[in-house]
Amino acid sequence: MKAFLILEDGSVFEGQSFGAVREAVSEIVFNTSMTGYMEVLTDPSYAGQAVVMTYPIIGNYGICREDMESLKPWPDGFIVRESARMPSNFRCEDTLEHFLKIHGIPGICRIDTRALTKLLRSKGTMNGMITTREDWKPEEVLPRIRAYRVEHVVERVSCDKPYRLPGLGKRVALMDFGAKSNIMKSLQTRGCQVTVYPAHASAEEILAARPDGIMLSNGPGDPKECTEIIREVGKLYDSGTPVFAICLGHQLMALATGGDTHKMKYGHRGGNHPVKDLKSGRVYISAQNHGYVVDMDKVDASIAQVAFRNVNDGTVEGLRYLQKPVFTVQFHPEASPGPRDSGYLFDEFIEMMGGNA
Repeated sequence: MKAFLILEDGSVFEGQSFGAVREAVSEIVFNTSMTGYMEVLTDPSYAGQAVVMTYPIIGNYGICREDMESLKPWPDGFIVRESARMPSNFRCEDTLEHFLKIHGIPGICRIDTRALTKLLRSKGTMNGMITTREDWKPEEVLPRIRAYRVEHVVERVSCDKPYRLPGLGKRVALMDFGAKSNIMKSLQTRGCQVTVYPAHASAEEILAARPDGIMLSNGPGDPKECTEIIREVGKLYDSGTPVFAICLGHQLMALATGGDTHKMKYGHRGGNHPVKDLKSGRVYISAQNHGYVVDMDKVDASIAQVAFRNVNDGTVEGLRYLQKPVFTVQFHPEASPGPRDSGYLFDEFIEMMGGNA
């Protein structure tokens, strides 16, 4: 069946439908990872977006549910050059096409994803529509595409109520803004007793449990939209409890302490982004997924210092706060699959809480 990807600038890519057959309007972003499409699909940070995979064949090792970063996939659409119909992998439980179909996610394949990615890099992230309608009319669909906004997505991906994960070590309160399961696993591997809280849990509720440390997770959308959450994050900062934050959590902490953020032209999404530790001078290869970034010029030098920078474009990749036991990173030290160079940051968090003793 024919399918069309229509972008807000009027560009049209004709391909073939796979997955669910339904129409979807979304923000179109691209990911440069060569593997890990299962983790990409189940990363809650992609809520409100459709993902273009730049690697030319996707689905070749099928669906391995053990690799899921959450209980379901989140993108509004999936865009690939070639979808492997006959996966080969001893762990394979399903095909990519069937997985998308049962979860209601439309896909489009057999389009020039290289040309599409170059367009998004030159013009910036754009909205788009995936449709199988051959009678679509520009005057009808383009206003609808251009009107789309990614809104209220943190509420959609967060848990409904607190829950506890087993562990005998340090007590960690994890704020779920769209947390990937490997954040929880990274803490549990280090013996932590993790309690997961909904995104809109109050600082008073969290601090009443007397955690040894607080983890602010990744998540989707514009951080400035999360006004109530930012206020509560400010209270967590003021409490003096050790805090480690990743991605959206990093941005929210910056906003809560007087910093600012802005939307990037096309963001960082992939598993090969170099970041430099400004203290040691060492460069780490990192996995990333974000479309917003902390403004370097708005970081108050008396409150925080830039700890990591992106080697490619110089953007802020991490902050160490000077007045409180708080550090935050824009990249994903828990990434799996992908580089694990920066996994030591979880060990630093354990030490900040007093170590395993």
